[in-house]
Amino acid sequence: MDVAIVNYNAGNIYSVDYALKRLGITSVVTADPEILCKADKVIFPGVGEASTTMEYLKEHKLDELIKGLRQPVLGICLGMQLMCRFSEEGAADCMNIFDTEVKRFIPEKHEDKVPHMGWNMLTDVQTALFTPELENQFVYFVHSYYVPVNENTAATTNYILPFSAALQKDNFYATQFHPEKSGSVGEVILKNFLSI
Repeated sequence: MDVAIVNYNAGNIYSVDYALKRLGITSVVTADPEILCKADKVIFPGVGEASTTMEYLKEHKLDELIKGLRQPVLGICLGMQLMCRFSEEGAADCMNIFDTEVKRFIPEKHEDKVPHMGWNMLTDVQTALFTPELENQFVYFVHSYYVPVNENTAATTNYILPFSAALQKDNFYATQFHPEKSGSVGEVILKNFLSI
């Protein structure tokens, strides 16, 4: 199986590569349109700031390339947020694969810390990314912005308010949490994606 990881100006790309190696999968980290289009699966991870990252993607025409992919695509963290229509982070117009906005967490009480960082529970899991035993399992989050629950929500998590822990539409899958940092639960989710 050919797995390609989109290489762009975002952090955390190589930790996904290492997680795949632990599963016995050798991936290629690339921005080459031909390799990305021919890959069996494409992963679009990221840690960074939405508006500057979208500028980079548009400048290198990677936004249109990703939107045009027909094989299963997995966005992770910033990757998921950039697949939405708009992000409040830098007032960024994003890829509009998912017709929803990305909003900043607003603390409601003293103990509400932003960013939301650490382990939290998945609920209402759906789609091929999640097998039923993943309901109520814990995964690892690091983010200050969230996607509200919407028609493409594939799993939810509650922090300050319920939000989308995962999204799915057509061949596009996305997680707000980091499966590559989520231990055995994250490995199951990555395996599920690879088997789609």
